[in-house]
Amino acid sequence: MEWLAHIFRANPVIPIFLTLSIGFWLGQLKYKSFTLGPVAATLLVGVIIGQMQIEIPEIVRSIFFMLFLFSIGYSVGPQFFMAFKGHGLKQVAFALLEAVICASIVIIAARLMGYDMGVAAGLFAGSQTASGSLGLTSETIRGLMMDADQKAFLLSMIPASYAVTYVFGTIGSAWFLSNIGPMLLGGMTKVRKEIEEIEASMEDGEFQAEPGYMLAERAVSFRAYRAESDFFAHPRTVAEIEKEFADKGQRLFVERLRVKGEIRDPKPTLRVRKGDVVVLSGRREVIVDDGTTIGPEVADHELLSFGVENLPVTIARGKVAKMTFGELRQQPFMKGVVVRSLTRNGVSLPGRSKTLLQRGDVLTLVGLPTDVAEAVAEIGYSDRHTQATDMIFLGFGVALGCFVGALSVKIGGVPLSISTSGGTLLSGLFLGWLRNRRPSFGRIPSPVIWLFDKLGLNMFIAVIGLTSGATFIHALKEFGLGLFVTGIVCTLAGLTINIFIARKIFHFNAPETLGCVAGARCGVASIGAIQDALDSNLPAIGYSVTYAVANLVLVFSSLLVLAFA
Repeated sequence: MEWLAHIFRANPVIPIFLTLSIGFWLGQLKYKSFTLGPVAATLLVGVIIGQMQIEIPEIVRSIFFMLFLFSIGYSVGPQFFMAFKGHGLKQVAFALLEAVICASIVIIAARLMGYDMGVAAGLFAGSQTASGSLGLTSETIRGLMMDADQKAFLLSMIPASYAVTYVFGTIGSAWFLSNIGPMLLGGMTKVRKEIEEIEASMEDGEFQAEPGYMLAERAVSFRAYRAESDFFAHPRTVAEIEKEFADKGQRLFVERLRVKGEIRDPKPTLRVRKGDVVVLSGRREVIVDDGTTIGPEVADHELLSFGVENLPVTIARGKVAKMTFGELRQQPFMKGVVVRSLTRNGVSLPGRSKTLLQRGDVLTLVGLPTDVAEAVAEIGYSDRHTQATDMIFLGFGVALGCFVGALSVKIGGVPLSISTSGGTLLSGLFLGWLRNRRPSFGRIPSPVIWLFDKLGLNMFIAVIGLTSGATFIHALKEFGLGLFVTGIVCTLAGLTINIFIARKIFHFNAPETLGCVAGARCGVASIGAIQDALDSNLPAIGYSVTYAVANLVLVFSSLLVLAFA
């Protein structure tokens, strides 16, 4: 072991990536519905390997954490600024209040238990699932005027107490919000009935969706039919065929034809006679039910051999951001284009006619390349598969955030700053919003954002575990069971209080209440559990805004814990 420890100490890159690899592997293992998750697993693996007393330069941890914070800010920036309008203001206010409540609960618990600020900061980050606060609290403690040994001890307590409380903070939140949350709102039956009423109201009015359209994850189909029905007793134009479907409330489009044996592209005036073959596009469930209006389905492989685009498009045009989903589908530029899915901050939204669209929402459009291109020009900008990242934008954004965060202002002789962590997060928020407004620059593909998010945070966590391994064992012996139980109490108290506030004070409906509570504590695992339990994606409407805001306010509320714990 000493031989291996010597290699690890001389080459710290090895234990860093080994910790990351084992952590992700361990984090994805499941026992029934239980899973440790990559963050907690990586930290625990880092602590075990860290018993070899491996020293890693501080700059390594900082670089990866800055990439994580910038990617988070960049991805939620459009929704963050859009939240300060209309109904979103109520959700912003709730996210602010929830952050203060979560911090207050941890402060009270830390004082009752006699915890120092290091343990309190880790307790907050773990029990309230505020992983992003780890960097800010660590930087703040490093800037305090105190004995070096005491400072080092406090810094080592943050990841130790975080590891002890994070597992239940994440898994417990998901379980509580998906099982106990509906009970606090009147029971699962009542909540589901309320969801049915909301979904029905979202379809009232001018824009009725076709049967089954609400299941946005369902695939789009292209099928060929031979014109043999009575509708073709005399020749019909392409425009007349599409109008026939539109009059029945069905969004089906003619995409290709075989007329007199010759393959033709559709034109409004092109005439179709009995025996000709028509390719229709639309949602699978609609075509299956209504495509036979033309005639029997046929297998014309040559006719169906054409390119179809499946393209994610980000809403960036102001006129589209003010529309409902139903209004968008009725626009002339959407002819021949079907929306396969609608997501906000990576979470699927209900494709209801009255679902309000926002800047930064991502629509996955399916259709012929020419039709999709026309729609993209009116909606915003496409996220085509490419490896290109605007490195000038990325480098400048992180540097600008760190520079702003390094600036300090003296108040009463005490230097105050938002820290490089807070500055990088703010820089990501602003530049993500700016990119959405001016999509001609600053492109960072979604896979790159995912990499920075997952790799950045977990590499940061791995280094923390490796460098604080010895102290972690000491903290576990001293605070172990008591700290774990305290974390459970803080998690459940915060969830219960905030559900009550969301429902009784802010008067959110049931799915919005659960979504807002999950989003305001950055509960990525929780929103999935809630939607599965309710069999509805309506909670995402409350989750998206609060999640965007919480990435900022929940991180900065950790400073309240340091100040008053």
